[in-house]
Amino acid sequence: MGKSSPEWDELEDWLRGSMQNLIQQVLEEEVTEFFGRAKSARRSEADSDSGYRNGHGRPRKLTLSGGTVELRRPRVRNTDERFESRLLPLFAKRTAKVSELIPQLYLHGLSEGDFDLALRGLLGEDAPLSAATVARLKERWNGELAEWRSRRLDEHEVVYVWVDGVYVKAGLEREKAAILVVIGALSDGTKTVLSVVPGYRESTQSWSEALRDLRDRGMNCPKLVVGDGHLGIWGALRNVYPDAREQRCWNHKIINVLDKLPKRQHEQAKLMLRGIPYAGSRAESERLRSLFCGWCRERSYDGAAESLERDWDRMVTFYDFPAEHWKHVRTTNVVESPFAALRLRTDAAKRFKRVDRAIAVIWKMLLVAESRFRRLKAPELMRDVYLGAVYKDGIVVEPTPEKVAA
Repeated sequence: MGKSSPEWDELEDWLRGSMQNLIQQVLEEEVTEFFGRAKSARRSEADSDSGYRNGHGRPRKLTLSGGTVELRRPRVRNTDERFESRLLPLFAKRTAKVSELIPQLYLHGLSEGDFDLALRGLLGEDAPLSAATVARLKERWNGELAEWRSRRLDEHEVVYVWVDGVYVKAGLEREKAAILVVIGALSDGTKTVLSVVPGYRESTQSWSEALRDLRDRGMNCPKLVVGDGHLGIWGALRNVYPDAREQRCWNHKIINVLDKLPKRQHEQAKLMLRGIPYAGSRAESERLRSLFCGWCRERSYDGAAESLERDWDRMVTFYDFPAEHWKHVRTTNVVESPFAALRLRTDAAKRFKRVDRAIAVIWKMLLVAESRFRRLKAPELMRDVYLGAVYKDGIVVEPTPEKVAA
C-alpha cells in the first residue's frame, strides 16, 4: 500500500517535487490558453492553420527561494503569434526573490567565497549559483544603479532628509573612499533611499554635486535636513537648497562633548546630556543645557561646555516640527541603523577592487534595508509639514491654508 503523505526525512524532496509538478502543469496550461484548446483536443477547420504543440525543450533548472527544480518549456510550431510564457521567461534561471537573497546574505556578513556553499544549502545542491555567478550579479548591479540614479523624483514630496557617509577601501588608494547617502521621508510617512554617490571626504563640493543632482532630477527642497555636525553638507545646503532647515544629530553631539571630559566623569555627564534633547520644550532644553555647562565650568571642563553650546540653534531646530516626529529627526538614526550592518560588512570584507563596485554593493544593501523601513510616527502630519504648517515646541500654531479653510 502506497504512502499517503511523506515522512519527515522526505519532506524537503516531496515539497520540491510538488513545486516542480505544479509549475510544469502551469506551463502546459499556458499553451492550452494560447491555442484555446486542450492538448488532446482535435483542431477545428477554423484553427487548422494556427499552429500546434511540438514537444518540449531540453530540461532546465530554475532556482526558487524554496529550492531548485527541473522544468521543460513546452514548444509550439507554425504559429502566427509568438508564444511567450508569462510564468517562465525564455532565459530565466532564478526568481527575483533569489536575486534579492544575494545582497541579503552579503549584508549579513557572508563573504563572496562562501556563497556557493551557503546557496546550495538554502536552495538545493542543483542550484545554478556560484561565487562566479555572484560576481556577475554584482557587475549587473552597476547597470541597475545607473538606471536608478537617473530616475525622476518629481512625484516625491520630500519632507525630511537624513544624510551620512560610509568609507570603504577601494583599489590601491591609501585613503578610504567616501560614499554619500541620502535618505528621505515623504509626505505619506514612508522613507526611501534617494541618493548613493561617491564623494571626496564628504566635502562641501561633493555634497553640493550630490544635492544638485537630486534637484536636477526634480526633488523639492526638503523642510529639514538631519546630519552630523562635521559634514560638508551644511555648506552644500546653502549652495543648493538654502531654504532647508538644519538639524544636527544629538548622538554625535553627545559623543563630541564626552570627548572633552575625563572618562571618570562620563557616566554622570551622560545622564545630564541625554535629558537635554528629550526636554518637552526649547526653553526647558536650554535650562538643562545651562545646568550642564555650569557643572562643567565648576570643574574646569570649559571645553565640554563650549562644545555643547556650539551651533546650539541647529541643535534645537526639531522643536519647530511636530512633537510626534521628534524621535525621528533628533538624530541620524534613520540612516545610521542600516549603516551599522553595512559597516560590519564593509569592515570585514577585503578591499574592494574598484569604487564603483563598492557603491553598487552598498546601494543594493541599502535597498534591502529600505524594504524594512518603517513609516514615521503620525504619518498624517507629514503632508501638513510639507504644505507649510508652522509649529512651536511641537504644537501647530499656523495650520495649512487647507485646514484653515475647512
